[in-house]
Amino acid sequence: MSTSSPEAVKKLLENMQTDLRSLSMECKKKFPPVKEVSLIVSLTLSSLKENSSEVVQPFLMGCGTKEPKITQLCLAAIQRLMSHEVVSEAAAGNIINMLWQLMEYGLEELKLLQTVLVLLTTNTVVHDEVLSKAIVLCFRLHFTKDNITNNTAAATVRQVVTVVFERMVAEDERFKGIVEQPPPVQGNTNRRSVSTLRPSAKDAYMLFQDLCQLVNADAPYWLVGMTEMTRTFGLELLESVLNDFPGVFLQHQEFSFLLKERVCPLVIKLFSPNIKFRQGSSSAASPAPVEKPYFPICMRLLRVVSVLIKHFYSLLVTECEIFLSLLVKFLDGEKPQWLRAVAVESVHRLCVQPHLLRSFCQSYDMKQHSTKVFRDIVNALGSFIQSLFIVPNSGITPAVSLPAGSSGSGAQGAAQGGPGTGGVGSNLTTQAAFEYRGTWIPLMTVSVQGSAKATYLEMLDKVEPPSIPEGYAMSVAFSALLDLVRGITSMIERELSKEEDLAAEFREGHPDQECLDFFSPGAHLVWEEMVSACWCGLLAALSLLLDASTDETATENILKAELTMASLCGRLGLVTPRDAFITAICKASLPPHYALTVLSSNSINLSSKAYSIQGQSVQIISPSSESHQQVVAVGQPLSAQPQGTVVLTSKNIQCMRTLLNLAHCHGAVLGTSWQLVLATLQHLVWILGLKPAVGGALKPGRAVEGPSTVLTTAVMTDLPVIANILSRLFESSQYLDDVSLHHLINALCSLSLEAMDMANGNNKEPSLFAVAKLLETGLVNMDRIEILWRPLTGHLLEVCQHPNSRMREWGAEALTALIKAGLAYNHDPPLSQNQRLQLLLLNPLKELSNVLHADIRQKQLESVLQILQSQGDSLGPGWPLVLGVIGAIRNDQGESLIRTAFQCLQLVVTDFLPTMPCTCLQIVVDVAGSFGLQNQELNISLTSIGLLWNISDYFFQRGESIIQELEKEEAALQKQAQEKGETLNRPFHPAPPFDCLWLCLYAKLGELCVDPRPAVRKSAGQTLFSTIAAHGTLLQQPTWHIVVWKVLFHLLNRVRTSSTTADKEKIESGGGNILIHHSRDTAEKQWAETWVLTLAGVARIFNTRRYLLQQLGDFFEAWEVQLNHIQSAALSKNNEVSLAALKSFQEILQIVTPVKDSDKVGDALAAMGVPPVLIDPLSASGPGRPLVRSDSLVERLTRYNGAELQNPPPGEESALEDSALWWSAWNTWYRTGTDCTRPPSGPTEKFSFIPSQPFLTALIQIFPALYQHIKAKFSMDELKKLGVILHGAVSVPISSDASPFILPSYTEAVLTSLQEAVLTALDVLQKAICVGPENLQVMYPAIFEQLLLFVEFSCKPPQYGRVETKHVANAKYNQAEWVALNYVPFAERSLEVLVDLYHKTACHKAVINEKVLQNIIKTLRMPLGLKYACPSETTWKLAVSSLLKVLSIGLPVARQHASSGKFETMWPELANTFEDFLFTKSTPPDNLSIQEFQKNEAIDVEVVQLISTEILPFANFIPKDFVGQIMTMLNKGSIHSQSPSFTEAEIDVRMREEFSKVCFETLLQFSFSNKVSTPQEGYISRMALSVLLKRSQDVLRRYVEDERLSGRCPLPRQQVTEIIFVLKAISTLMDSLKKTQPENVDGNTWAQVIALYPTLVECITCSSTEVSSALKEALGPFKDFMQPPVSRVQNGES
Repeated sequence: MSTSSPEAVKKLLENMQTDLRSLSMECKKKFPPVKEVSLIVSLTLSSLKENSSEVVQPFLMGCGTKEPKITQLCLAAIQRLMSHEVVSEAAAGNIINMLWQLMEYGLEELKLLQTVLVLLTTNTVVHDEVLSKAIVLCFRLHFTKDNITNNTAAATVRQVVTVVFERMVAEDERFKGIVEQPPPVQGNTNRRSVSTLRPSAKDAYMLFQDLCQLVNADAPYWLVGMTEMTRTFGLELLESVLNDFPGVFLQHQEFSFLLKERVCPLVIKLFSPNIKFRQGSSSAASPAPVEKPYFPICMRLLRVVSVLIKHFYSLLVTECEIFLSLLVKFLDGEKPQWLRAVAVESVHRLCVQPHLLRSFCQSYDMKQHSTKVFRDIVNALGSFIQSLFIVPNSGITPAVSLPAGSSGSGAQGAAQGGPGTGGVGSNLTTQAAFEYRGTWIPLMTVSVQGSAKATYLEMLDKVEPPSIPEGYAMSVAFSALLDLVRGITSMIERELSKEEDLAAEFREGHPDQECLDFFSPGAHLVWEEMVSACWCGLLAALSLLLDASTDETATENILKAELTMASLCGRLGLVTPRDAFITAICKASLPPHYALTVLSSNSINLSSKAYSIQGQSVQIISPSSESHQQVVAVGQPLSAQPQGTVVLTSKNIQCMRTLLNLAHCHGAVLGTSWQLVLATLQHLVWILGLKPAVGGALKPGRAVEGPSTVLTTAVMTDLPVIANILSRLFESSQYLDDVSLHHLINALCSLSLEAMDMANGNNKEPSLFAVAKLLETGLVNMDRIEILWRPLTGHLLEVCQHPNSRMREWGAEALTALIKAGLAYNHDPPLSQNQRLQLLLLNPLKELSNVLHADIRQKQLESVLQILQSQGDSLGPGWPLVLGVIGAIRNDQGESLIRTAFQCLQLVVTDFLPTMPCTCLQIVVDVAGSFGLQNQELNISLTSIGLLWNISDYFFQRGESIIQELEKEEAALQKQAQEKGETLNRPFHPAPPFDCLWLCLYAKLGELCVDPRPAVRKSAGQTLFSTIAAHGTLLQQPTWHIVVWKVLFHLLNRVRTSSTTADKEKIESGGGNILIHHSRDTAEKQWAETWVLTLAGVARIFNTRRYLLQQLGDFFEAWEVQLNHIQSAALSKNNEVSLAALKSFQEILQIVTPVKDSDKVGDALAAMGVPPVLIDPLSASGPGRPLVRSDSLVERLTRYNGAELQNPPPGEESALEDSALWWSAWNTWYRTGTDCTRPPSGPTEKFSFIPSQPFLTALIQIFPALYQHIKAKFSMDELKKLGVILHGAVSVPISSDASPFILPSYTEAVLTSLQEAVLTALDVLQKAICVGPENLQVMYPAIFEQLLLFVEFSCKPPQYGRVETKHVANAKYNQAEWVALNYVPFAERSLEVLVDLYHKTACHKAVINEKVLQNIIKTLRMPLGLKYACPSETTWKLAVSSLLKVLSIGLPVARQHASSGKFETMWPELANTFEDFLFTKSTPPDNLSIQEFQKNEAIDVEVVQLISTEILPFANFIPKDFVGQIMTMLNKGSIHSQSPSFTEAEIDVRMREEFSKVCFETLLQFSFSNKVSTPQEGYISRMALSVLLKRSQDVLRRYVEDERLSGRCPLPRQQVTEIIFVLKAISTLMDSLKKTQPENVDGNTWAQVIALYPTLVECITCSSTEVSSALKEALGPFKDFMQPPVSRVQNGES
């Protein structure tokens, strides 16, 4: 306790000696006891410590003298002792007692206070009652009459109280390390039980307890001797203890108990007058007078509460809830103005302690069934601010009324004021203030940001409530709000950042592990709850203030608060509040009442949640229209319907900048709110008239574009800055994480969708903001373009389909710019190694092909051209897509599009074929083909066929490398397919890939061969057959199978179908003024040409590649199909096609031998059988390129051609002669022949088709060659079939317009070439039979039959169905449709052939068996019977001569085979033939000359001579009937029969006397042949006689009759001659009978002879002398018959 250093001790002792000396000097006279004691003490000073009481004694006694001088000296000495800490406890007690006495006497009050203070501060000896007495002493001195004393005492009390507590703190420090026994649990009964406390603590406890008692106006327990006390002082002391020593209360439960049990109830009790009081309620109305709130107490209570809350919140959770609720109530509008002011200050104090606020939130807001204190505080602040505007209170001086100028709507006023005047704002004072709906509240600077420096809470000296200046409460509340926001946000953001840093460190250290949460989820929950609790109130207040603010700084602060809140909500993932704050900023950026759906829908969501504060609902205030801001811009709103103009103020622009700032700095947390931000920016940009430029950056638009946009100079200078910030905003999107970037893109897309909706259906300028910004965002995020590419391009593709052209144009611009940038960007890894990305980038380009708008497609194709020019070499796997785009042309597109696309294709084919993967070559072929097929531009179609030729050329040259690459690719694909368990699927699969390439090319050309346009078909056909001919050698043998079936036959099928269904309408002109030749003036005729070309081409391939094709397994089927095509073409109703078909037929039968000269490569094409018609237009080497490129080609060609076209390898000869093929050809020939020669069945229409002569000729000419191959098995059936065709062919009439070229003039007997061909065919057959084996001879009869049919044509031209034909002679060429040929020459030639053949074959068994002779006779009977009625005179003459020749050969044969009965039926036929000819029914023509007649008669005579030489002599071998017929006929011939038409003069000649005579002579000759060698001959004679006699009888009778009738007139000469002849004959007969043996003469004959007699007698009366003389001779011989009659019996016996 004593001072430490010896020097100090020495000095103290010296001083003490001096003091004691002084004291004894002073007291020497008046107070001897004192002097004595001081002398004694001065001697014992050496041991101060032990005798402190003794040492002090003299000084105490000196004080007791009450002498001022002595007292002062003593007090000074005592203080020195105390300050050296040499006062013991006892001494201290004595000193206090002495001081107390002095106090009671009122002496040296200030010195007393000083002494107490020194005593208590320098050491700790004073305890318990002594201490309490010292404290009471100070309190007592506080209430003296002297002001100075009072104040000093107050200060001393404060210090003493502090000392007491400091001692306790020091004591706790000392005992800190010592573990104490836990005190027994205290009951709450005895509040003075402090036994557990150490001494200093006990003092402190007692002191604090008594302070509470005193404030509560109760008696103290410990501070005995207090006389008076004020509440204000007590509260101040309580506050200072609580504020300075919070640890004491928190560490000792006794003290905590005091807090809970004493302090809090006391505070609540003292608050009651404030709670009950309502301003303006009169005291009369209430039953008991309400105690008025007392400012000093109230203010101090609030200070205590602030301390309690600040330090002991954790102890007094429930109590604080009450305090805070009270505090909130004090802000109520009905409370006195000063009360609200101090309450606001208190709230401000809380607002700067974010950790405290967090505790509130945890303890109340997050607990169930608890008051939401934190929310209420914030809402109370909000409603407080609101109430200041809405209810101007009586406490405030009346609000300044607005200057007259601004009474109207601010917006209008501003608009009128115009930009120059600075709007209405210029009338106001420049003081910062808030102004809302007529209430004007100035803004003061109340405290430094972040510290709650109160004004009224510090007015401890005021007793009366102060008057509060206008705007003070508002200013504090405003600061509180801002501090609250700042505190909460910075606290939470600090902790969030700490958490993120830890997480990042952890990730660096443990990259493989999942990141753990470094903060308990509880922390997040608290933060979220805090924000959730406060955001509504904050937003309500801030948005109101923002609307009311007239000061730029205030506005800036409000916006900053809203921005930080929005950002915090975003970081915490609280979407609704984040959006609400952003909405507020957005609304503030736009003109008042601006219709923006995105925002209004959002605020509806918010307002649907009702937030109430003490029964008052918080309105989220919409900006009022009365803006008192400087107007800086006037523009048009962005809306579907044009409205008036809208006005932007400088505050709007300020808000816009905040919005930009928000997006720029906090883009990562905006999420879905991007939508709000961007929508607002879009509208602002629109109103300000910013338009997009290249790359998507916005530039101020030209005045022309927005005529109603008016900008002040202020904003004009701002615009580039704003535009720049806007661009930077999207550039900074490269720093956003992927999710945020997606939010941004989505927002831009939906914004763009709205703009699209708005632009629908009108041609207004659309808003291109979103599209431009999508482009900008895409361009700056190229390095991670993959993640945003799909949504980005997907949307732009939609924009490209928009009906508004400006919108579309920008969509396409953005899309193509992105694609080009993406391809040009230096990706890592490069695109060449990242195929997926490359395809991803190119894909939208392909998608553009689905857009129907031409402008978009044009843009697409232009960009393809640019891509080809810049990146063509590195497209790699992107080629299929690019080619797909080029090839996506349709006929409904305009020419210019197709032309652009075609330019791209030409570029590809000329420059890029070698650089692209070989797998794409097939696509190139397809695309080139599709250009061939488009029908907009014929030249492009034709050029594309040229490109196909170039491509084929490329394949040919680069074959080796293409094959290698394709096979590698194929192997990979095969492997993939196997792994998946699928089969490889590509066109023409089994063929090797290189061959497939060719096949695709062929297939494409094949498609072009059936194009509707003839020129394209022709060109494609020529190219197809040329390529197959030129490059077919490269194909592997099995591939030929596909070429034949899938390419050639498929093509033939399609051409055939198209040709048969083609239109027959006449085409007037070929487009423009081109005239069309009549042979091509219908679609049908044009298709016919195609058919001809195709058929010829395929046939040629069949011919030239025969050896190759025959090695294919199904050559026979192919052959059949080919023949089938030839057949259908041959049967087509078009002469050109049908004739060409036969030529092809001849070619594949190799009747036309292919050129075999393959020594010169120049003839290679010809050698390969390209027909001349194909070679000419291609100048023998394809468009624009010399065909022969390399030696290998030459070698290959010669090698191949050599093998193919010279001699087939041995052993293949037989294959060529394969009979099945020839028989198949025969069947085709037969079917063709049958169908084309079959006449039309029904009644023919005018246009029914009849085959042409050249066609039929060609058809028939094929047969001889064909027959050579099939003769081995050519049977009867085939022969019959052939016959039908030959007959049919010959029967076909000629169309009248062709007849002059085919028909000879009628007079010339010439055969047509068809007829020649028919006869040649039969000739070939006949010769073959002749030299062939015997079994062939059965065919002779059939040939005869055929020839006979032809012979008939001479008299009966064949009918062709029911076609009406005119005979050539009477056909006028232009009348008859069809003209029958002159068949006579043909029939006659046939007859000659027939006779000739019969000559050779008469004895053949078949000829005999098949009754050929009879048939010949039967056929000849027709012309012979017609005789003069024959169409041609030569016919019957030839027939007669032929008959004679045939009979001369045939009759001997017939006789020879008489017994076999094979000729039985021939005889009657022959007899009839003779009869018909010799006694024809036709009359000779009138103009027949005598000489002619005589010649004809000579022919008749010849026939009779034949009978007499060849028939009658052999009567015994000939049937009786026949001989009888002959006799009758001779008989008839021997009697003259005249034709009544003869003139007298001619009678002599016409009578055919010569003929009659010969007949009669023959009759006679055979009647009396006495050399009867056989019964048969006798029979002939008898018959002849009988006939003769009958005939004589007739003539005689008729003569007698005529004679009688004629009277005087002489009878006609011929009749006279006849009768004479008959009479002579009778006499001759009589002579003969005489000579003949009687038994040789038949009884009948006798009877007939005798019967003549009476008739002869009758003739005696005749007048003619000649008759008379003849009669005499005839009657003479009858005398020999005159004999006596013999008896009948005798006669009968003989």
